[in-house]
Amino acid sequence: MLDFLYGPLLYIAVAVFVIGMIARVVLYINGLSQKLDRVAYKPQMGLGIKGALHSIVKWLIPGGTRAWRINPFMTAVFFMFHAGMILLPLFLLQHAVVIEYMFGISLPTLPGALADILSVLALLGFFGLVYRRFAVASAKALTTKQDWFVLIVAGLPLITGIMFRFCGSGYAFWEFAHILTAEIFLIVAPFTKLSHIVLFFMSRAQIGMDFAIKRGGHNRGPAFPW
Repeated sequence: MLDFLYGPLLYIAVAVFVIGMIARVVLYINGLSQKLDRVAYKPQMGLGIKGALHSIVKWLIPGGTRAWRINPFMTAVFFMFHAGMILLPLFLLQHAVVIEYMFGISLPTLPGALADILSVLALLGFFGLVYRRFAVASAKALTTKQDWFVLIVAGLPLITGIMFRFCGSGYAFWEFAHILTAEIFLIVAPFTKLSHIVLFFMSRAQIGMDFAIKRGGHNRGPAFPW
């Protein structure tokens, strides 16, 4: 079973993830309309790119936007969780070894202690996001069954990975569970809200272009609350 998980299923999962995410980006771009959106994307491409980059960068910095500053708890748990979920899959030593063996891509690796810290912070961030769904009235009202499904699919690879790393017993089970849940994540992502892995950048770019092109955002400097 491990041979299957490390072999055919891994290739299938990565292929579904990559092709699916590319398709989501293409569909998003094709859905843009200069008439419907009332934004002259092509004629004002220079201003648009400037605004798009500004918007993306600001939202990637804790406290970079007003929305981050007025919600410090959400900001903290969001960045704790996402930092771990981005850095650990790519740069954890064990993952880097698998990536190089399966795909021939050599990546730098995180020091073991830093990887452990990121894992714990990401886990705390995950539980913070779960708590927010229960405790914040606006978030609770908007949360659907699909939202819980997405949160569980995103959290299981992290939880099983931590158990695989730190649990003294059941080592083989947690290895199996970690690989399987990670591959489920890759397969499910393009078809659910997990597609925000790429669509976050697309939507922030679109909003940034909107403000820069038709609302004078390019003249307002870094204080403009995108």
